[in-house]
Order: sequence, then structure tokens, then C-alpha cells
Amino acid sequence: MPDPSAPAAPAVAPPTPPVPLAALLAREDLALRQIAGPSGPGVVIHGAHTSEMSDPYPYLLGGELLLTAGVHIPEAAGSDGGAPGGGKPGRVDYFDDYVARIVAAGGAALGFGVAPVHDTVPRALAAACEAYRLPLVEVPPQTTFSGVARAVWQLMAQARLAELRRVTEAQQGLASAASRPDPVHAVLRQLARRLGGRAALYGPDGTEIASAGRAPGDDIRTALDRLTRVVRPVTDGPRPAPDQADRDQAPRSRTPEPSDPDPAPTGPAAAGRAPATRTGPSDAPAQAADPGRACSGGHTLAPAASSGPAAGRSGPASATDALAGTHLAAYALGNGQGFVLGVAVPRREAGDHTIASVAAVLLSLLTGEQQSGTGAARSSALVRLLLGAAPDDVAPLLGDGRWLVVHARPQSQAPDPVAGSALGAALGSTLVDVDREVVRVLVPAGREPAPQPGWTLGVSAPVAPHAWPSADAQAARALARARVTRTALVRHGGRTGLDGLVPADEAEGFARELLAPLAGRPALADTLRTWLSLHGSWDRTAVTLGVHRNTVRQRIGRCAALLGTDLDDPDARMELWFALRHR
Repeated sequence: MPDPSAPAAPAVAPPTPPVPLAALLAREDLALRQIAGPSGPGVVIHGAHTSEMSDPYPYLLGGELLLTAGVHIPEAAGSDGGAPGGGKPGRVDYFDDYVARIVAAGGAALGFGVAPVHDTVPRALAAACEAYRLPLVEVPPQTTFSGVARAVWQLMAQARLAELRRVTEAQQGLASAASRPDPVHAVLRQLARRLGGRAALYGPDGTEIASAGRAPGDDIRTALDRLTRVVRPVTDGPRPAPDQADRDQAPRSRTPEPSDPDPAPTGPAAAGRAPATRTGPSDAPAQAADPGRACSGGHTLAPAASSGPAAGRSGPASATDALAGTHLAAYALGNGQGFVLGVAVPRREAGDHTIASVAAVLLSLLTGEQQSGTGAARSSALVRLLLGAAPDDVAPLLGDGRWLVVHARPQSQAPDPVAGSALGAALGSTLVDVDREVVRVLVPAGREPAPQPGWTLGVSAPVAPHAWPSADAQAARALARARVTRTALVRHGGRTGLDGLVPADEAEGFARELLAPLAGRPALADTLRTWLSLHGSWDRTAVTLGVHRNTVRQRIGRCAALLGTDLDDPDARMELWFALRHR
């Protein structure tokens, strides 16, 4: 048995779902009545235990409703329990010490059974519970302790079932969101809706690149930004020391269990027991904190475990904090690239941590590295290109063989880096360039692009690295045709056809001669080519070129006049199309 005089250590509660004490009090069959201590939805219990020991500390795990009939109370205390203002001081001291030990052990509430030992709850016991802010519940004579314990376990089973149902529904919703056209934003929106708060994705440089849910105040946003720095890996050198603001409000790192509130030790017991370093009774124990690193919420920053040469280069997987009643959490994504998921919710509920962890896994997959090349290889390729190396010399760093160029445009909104990264992951490549309107992806030819929901794609023919510029033009033309024809994916034509029957030099000579009247008039030649490719459709040509349909009519009429031909003649159209392809 531990020494009763030894300093109290924080108790670790069993991993059981929390049950609001109010739910137990609402059971009419038990007829329980709270007579002292705090109340409300934040008061929860994690089990029930009966003990008649004068020091129940060694027998509590934390979070229990302790049930007693007062057999352990010395006879000198009397049935009135040494009411304040009367009796010997030692009588009051007994109840004060008794309640202090329950609080030190992490007990959540005390249930006192009336009869057969005591006719009423001792007033000194009620006063001590009020002072230490320990809820005190009167158990009537007709209610057995076993009945109370059974009711607690029934409520716990219901809470566990509700938690599992909530987590399952959230997992299904998040998985469905990850398959949508804009998966990263969809996952964040689904997570924010499920948690009833805000979810944000932070890039490796610490900037917020996507978010969903209610916008928090500036102080909450600043605290969440600071929290993400705790879990972001440091790729080179030791983790930088926090500035003074970080020291004042540094959050603590831990592996949280989501379902519990944040009871803060108050009252006289706070001076006689060790402060809790956990957010709730069912949280895993936090790591030991450095002295002087307490944050404003009473939490502490725990140093990440480290050993060997990599010490100081990585942080914890997750961290939590609380500010102004808002619960904050940060999760390092598993791709190792420095992306962090931040969550801010007004209240914590059972299953929150599990739901956020599922979202973190999905976001890790959506933002992670693919097998098309490592970051080091891409960096080497870029440096060599900037220093004048030929594409053929750089391509082996990215992969062997031929390549496809894909031009993609989202159907709903302008592309952003997160959407581009997700598209690249779906196509099997991290070689992505996000422009204002178009996303370009360089894909190994062995990975045949497929239509992507929410995107319109144009795909070039497979080419060697030296032909990447021409493949880029092919993909651009294929995308333009896909948009006009409202097709999800258009590939650049690979058939030889008539081109293979005419030598290239003869085809080019024929094109120069036939199109000579259009020389120096690129707008007319481009309009004629687009108009012919769209089978003479005025509206589609106007959409593709971004001009009015009357402008298209004027240009085509001008072309017919300069060429001296009837553009309604299919033979004339065929000859002009052949010439335009070889000009």
C-alpha cells in the first residue's frame, strides 16, 4: 500500500467513455440527489467503485463515482459530522483529509449512502466537498450501490455505442469526401461539419492553404498557428527555441483520447496535490514538461522524445491546447513533408480524436509523395535545367521512358496548389505546375491518365523528353477541344492516316502555297483552323477563341474571300485542314 503521506500523483483513468453525472441523476429509479459540488454537463464519471476505506486513494484509477456508506467515519465525528462552528477541530480535519485524497486520486464524484450507518449526510463532508469542488451525491436507503453501479455501466454502454456510431458515420463521410473532385477541401469541410468547428490545412512553410468551418477570432487563429509549429518536423538543424510569446502560451504535446473535458484543479486541494497534466481523465499521460514552460491554459509543452543524431529534428505526432473555451488540436500528416492539420472546436465530444485522425490519414494520402520521383530527384532536375542542361539529360532523374503532358482545368473554380497536388496524386505524378487557369502534369507514359471527376483533361501523345514543348502544345489543343465538346478527357490523335501518305516536305510546300493569302494574318489562320476542327460551329468556335460569334463569322468570311474558295465545299475544307496541319 502506498504511503498515505506521499505526494499525490496524477491518476490515469481507464479508457472508458465518459458519462455525465447529470444523466445518472436523471434516473428516476435511483432517486439520487446532488447536495454539494459543481454540476452541469462538464461533470462526467468513468465508472463506479465502492470502498469503506478511510483512504481510498490506492484503490482508485481516476474518474470514478466513489460510493460509501460512511463506515470508515470515526465515531468521534458524530452523525452530524462535526458541523462547522461546533465540535472539535479534528472532526472537520478528517473529512477535509478524506475528500482531499479522493480528489488527489482523480475521483470524479462521491456518493454517500444514507442508512444503515448514518441517517443523513454529514454536514462537514458536504462542506469539504464544496470546498474541494467534488460533486457529492446522496444515495437514498432504497437504492443499492450495485444498482447505482449497474446504471453507470448501462449509461457507459449507451455512450460507447453512440460514439462508435458517430465515428463510423464520420469515417464514411470523410472517405466519400476524399473521392470528390476537390478532395482536400471536401475532407476539410466534412471534418469541420462533423466536429462542429474549424479545420485547416497548413503547408510546410506554416501558411494556411485550405480551411473550412467557422472562422475563429484572431487570438484563436494565432494560438492554432502556434500549435501547428509544435508538431511540424524540422528537416535541418535543431528545433528552434520558441520566442517569448511561445513560452507564455506553449501548448503541450500528447496523444489525446478525445472524449473528456478539461477539469482544472481548484480549491484547497490544489495546494496539496500534484496538478493534472492531462486534458481529461481518459487521456494518455502527457510527457514530463520542462520547468517554466506552462501555457496560459495550464498545459505544458513536452519535449519530443529524441535519441541519436536525429535528435531535435522531429516533433510529436499531435498536440493539444485550449484557449477561451475553444479546444485546439494539431496533427502532423504522415507524408513527412511538413503538412499539418489544425482543428479548433468549441467543445470536445467522444470520438473527436478518432475522427480527426481519420481525416489526417486521408489528407496524408492526398498530399503525400508518389512514386514518380523523390523530392531530391526533382530538385536536382530543376537545378540542372536552370544551369542549362538539356531535357534529355535531366529526364532520367525523374523516370525512364517516354512521357505524357496533361493539361487540366477544373469545372467549377480556379485551380489552387492543393487541388493541383490532389490531381497529380490521382494521375500518379508529383510533377505538377499550377497556373491561374490550367494545371499541367508531366506523367510517365506507362501511367495512362483516366478521366477525373470535376476536371476536364487534355492529354498529349507519348514523347521523348526533347519533345516536351511540342507535347505541351498538343495537350493544350486537346484540352481546348475537350472543353468545347464537353468531354471529360481528349487525347491528342495518334493515327497516321493521310499524313503518312504524303512526304513531310511536300505537305509543307502544299500548305505554304494554299495558305499564302493568309500569311501575316495569324488571327485568321487560327480562327479558320478552330472553325474547321469544330465542324463549322460558330458558337463553339467563339467559346474556344473567347470572342463573339459575329467576330468568328467576319473572320471566316474574310478567309473565304482571300482564299477564293467556297468553305461549304467538303473538298475545300479537307484541303485547307490538311494544309493548316502542316503550315
